[in-house]
Amino acid sequence: MKLKYAMAFPLTLLCLTTARADDVQVAVAANFTAPMQKIAEAFKKDTGHTASLSFGSSGKFYTQIKNGAPFQIFLSADDDKPAKLEQEGMTVPGTRFTYAIGQLALWSAKDGYVDSKGEVLQKGRFAHLAIANPALAPYGQAAVETMTKLGLTASVQPKLVQGENIAQTWQFIATGNAELGFVALSQVMEDGKLKAGSAWLVPADMHTPIRQDAVQLSNSKGNAAAEALMKYLKSDKARAIIKAYGYGI
Repeated sequence: MKLKYAMAFPLTLLCLTTARADDVQVAVAANFTAPMQKIAEAFKKDTGHTASLSFGSSGKFYTQIKNGAPFQIFLSADDDKPAKLEQEGMTVPGTRFTYAIGQLALWSAKDGYVDSKGEVLQKGRFAHLAIANPALAPYGQAAVETMTKLGLTASVQPKLVQGENIAQTWQFIATGNAELGFVALSQVMEDGKLKAGSAWLVPADMHTPIRQDAVQLSNSKGNAAAEALMKYLKSDKARAIIKAYGYGI
């Protein structure tokens, strides 16, 4: 009998652990794709919970959530849309917080094409400049504000190529369909280094700060994975990953 109980105990413990593991559906702004994939991997390893990730435009996610999409956590590219959901009673009270401060970059897939001061914009020797849709993507709006501040709105207007979101904008530049464009630094940086091409880090005072907020949605009440992920995003491990991709904390 003692032997039987000794064998059953680990199996019982395993069942209890499995029962506690949960899954959370997360809507993630496209600019945060790479860091969130790493965070989700570490989250599963450390907690046993699974974060199922969907990436896209913050504006489209907001509309989908309003229309009943089954997301349980929303990581937006701005602080406006999570605040609106909070005001509309669609979030767990007190859960909204800024998980990252975005960095806008003017980037080209070509080495040496973009100078460290962004003077390539003033010279105008390019056929296409890619930006994300400013109506949907905060990084697109920041790009418009930057060009306005530089006095370049009229001169670059005929050359603009607009991506639906920041991921598509990056793709336009990476494939050479646009010589350069405005992207999130996190898309072209890893472990504190530029992965390829050349870039100008747009000074923070050129546009409205890109405060990226996370919020737990009201349909996640009782979901252990959702509560755990919100806490994990504030952990030292998650913050280290976020900073490695060029975000402010």
